[in-house]
Amino acid sequence: MRVGLALPHYDFSLPDGGPVSFERVAEIAVRAERLGFDSVWVSDHFFTSLERYGGPAAPQGSLEPLATLAGLAVRTERVRLGTLVLSASFRHPAILAKSATAIDLLSGGRLDLGLGAGWYEREFEAFGYRFGPVGERFALLEEVLEVLVRLLPGGPASYEGERFRLHEAFNHPPPAQEPRPPIWVGGKGGPRLLRLAARLADGWNTAWRWTPEAYAERVAAARAACERVGRDPGTLRLSLGLFTVLGEDERDLRRRYAAMAERLPTGVADAMPLELLRRECLAGTPGEALERLARFAELGVEELVVSPAPIWFSLPDPSMLELVAEAVIPGAHAL
Repeated sequence: MRVGLALPHYDFSLPDGGPVSFERVAEIAVRAERLGFDSVWVSDHFFTSLERYGGPAAPQGSLEPLATLAGLAVRTERVRLGTLVLSASFRHPAILAKSATAIDLLSGGRLDLGLGAGWYEREFEAFGYRFGPVGERFALLEEVLEVLVRLLPGGPASYEGERFRLHEAFNHPPPAQEPRPPIWVGGKGGPRLLRLAARLADGWNTAWRWTPEAYAERVAAARAACERVGRDPGTLRLSLGLFTVLGEDERDLRRRYAAMAERLPTGVADAMPLELLRRECLAGTPGEALERLARFAELGVEELVVSPAPIWFSLPDPSMLELVAEAVIPGAHAL
């Protein structure tokens, strides 16, 4: 099992509460690479807020993900660079194909391209994007994926959809990875999403709160979706993101969590107590964490993305990176 980092890239993400800057994000990415993380991942929002995690409704700024990954491509040497995930509504897929190709070339073939249907209605409204019914957003995601799988390898590519059309289009120079960077579809794993993943993607990602039992049900559904479209279920890669809080022992765990709670945005720790994290995320001693990861590995997870906090893309305790690297990554690699 490979281990990636949900890279802090929001105003609330950093230990001192921000503001976010590329230099600070790049410093954390380079540090993660040196510590042995296999990948770093960024999300895609004009802004976000923290109500769903018990936090304040005030908008939180973010760096644009593709430009961020392009910068990280020349700052890092080994670590893979991923989007978790891009909203299909925000970019024309032909432009996205060119941008993704440029990042893949800049990085020497290290891009993972994750896409989703989009969920944060507030930013759609603020920036004038239509936030249609969920079926409409999935139909848009499907067309974006159809364009990308045709165009990314280089072309020539043709496609006739309701929203997008290609007529002998090409993508030159092509990406460094052959035939193209891996494409991930991200979401909770409902029937429509799993159908798209089975038909058009290399893998499926979901995050941030999952028990092994609940995840096993969705994996079974993903494999059934593959069988319905004539795909070998074993070829669908599985990626799982988890909120992660660790301690060297029980006392250290509680000490770290208490200190972290003081740095988190107001309300987050109350909404995400340690006991909840232990049940639904990755919290405990290194031994307990590896026991849980072994259960996910048995279900087929090959990519773990840790958010080292009870909230996404956040790093309130920088020393958590070292603890994950020293006590979890070697064991995860052996799973």
